[in-house]
Amino acid sequence: MSIDLHDVQGNIVKGYGRYGYPVARYLLATINSDTQGREFLSAILPMISTAEAWQSSDGPDATTNIGMTYQGLKALEVPELTLRGFPPEFAMGMKKRFEILGDVGSSGHDKWDDAWSKEDDVHLWISINSRDGDKLVERYDEIVVLAKACNVTVIPGHKSEGAGALPYQDAGALQKEGKITKKEHFGYDDGISDPYFKGSGTGEERVIGGGKCNDGDPLSKDSWSPLETGEFILGYKDEAYEYPMAPEPKVFSKNGTFMAYRKLHQNVGSFNRYLKDNANLVEGGEEEVAAIFAGRWRDGAPLTSYPSYTKWRKFGEDLEKADPEEEKELRKTLVAFNYDNDNEGASCPIGSHIRRVNPRGALGYNKDAFESKSALTNRRRLARRGLPYGTVSDSESNDGEHGIIFMAICASLNRQFEFVQQQWVNYGNDLKLGNDKDPLIGSAAPEGTGVMTVPAGEHDEKPLFLQNIPRFVDVRGGAYFFIPSITALKLMAKGIVDPT
Repeated sequence: MSIDLHDVQGNIVKGYGRYGYPVARYLLATINSDTQGREFLSAILPMISTAEAWQSSDGPDATTNIGMTYQGLKALEVPELTLRGFPPEFAMGMKKRFEILGDVGSSGHDKWDDAWSKEDDVHLWISINSRDGDKLVERYDEIVVLAKACNVTVIPGHKSEGAGALPYQDAGALQKEGKITKKEHFGYDDGISDPYFKGSGTGEERVIGGGKCNDGDPLSKDSWSPLETGEFILGYKDEAYEYPMAPEPKVFSKNGTFMAYRKLHQNVGSFNRYLKDNANLVEGGEEEVAAIFAGRWRDGAPLTSYPSYTKWRKFGEDLEKADPEEEKELRKTLVAFNYDNDNEGASCPIGSHIRRVNPRGALGYNKDAFESKSALTNRRRLARRGLPYGTVSDSESNDGEHGIIFMAICASLNRQFEFVQQQWVNYGNDLKLGNDKDPLIGSAAPEGTGVMTVPAGEHDEKPLFLQNIPRFVDVRGGAYFFIPSITALKLMAKGIVDPT
């Protein structure tokens, strides 16, 4: 499968953090005039980073990418016939899909940052990733100058710790003792694996854990194959060998995709308190409760491979004394696994976070029902982008401005992002768990009534029932964006999108 990576925006293919760009800034903007909006696109086009292959050493000092809401496309006067070709969930926008997404209660729109208060005013999303803060600010200043010259309003109102509301959302990898880490605010290593699809141009070794697992040993590369390109980029066949719904003309939609942007506040105090209060229930104390919630120990080791506290500690000891080749093989176990030998969830609970959002073929109860046991899962994969934001000043409190900027890249917002959020995160029917929710990111309502059933296994000889789980994550903003190709950006900038 060949993709013109020079026509695809870089954030679709690259998780910039892996390439040495640990700091980011996200802007929202309003187009006040279609003519000047097109002028802005023309002016910012030379800055846009593509998916062309480059190593960290020869990449740009700062990357820039851009997306539009449905209202933004209207503001640019994209033809009505083209607009009608967009999926209904994108046209409606994230706010109107609140019931499907569970954005109620403490995640209700009245709790969102002011920047998101007027949904119809959010037209553009602009992202900057950089090697360091100075280059980040330099690129930000350039974009602000362009926006002002083109009568494009940068929207204020992003809450930040100590600085009040800002005209941008900062984000960045967390640091410990001056060194960049993979951690997020609950202490888990994040970004361990990401989908690998045909033509992406990224390292082929990422197919292990990132592709689709066929029959065989998951530790063997021969057991994995890339996902179809059309699961993540428009204009290509997906896992059903069909082309995802996309607007006309094809030259406008091809090499573009959709993104669900979510600002997620983490209730660190509630999380730490729950771990402490329930530590006596399992051998591994707080660390094991955290592992049960996630399906991984906080260093990324999966429970299905390291189900007990003793085995996890042994993994850590082996990793510490391993030579480079041994370390490589041990780290492979972080991503190269499935649940074939754990159908009942005795090692990794079925209700844990990683098993919900990527069941890895475990939902194919009838093995002969599909060509691949992972066929159901392969249609729900998400390319995750984003970084933590803020710092935690008081680990016993939920107050403050800290969390994760979560961005999901997918060809179908409804079939991929919304399905996972509604059916697997906020409900448990497919997992035979009734209305039980994802313990980490599910929308527990009313507050403090979440439950999780942990089958008997190596952690204990009898089932474990975790009760009164509070809501650990709250939504503080978000929208659906179309991430156009370079070709589509040029067409919009010139005002020559022609669906006929």
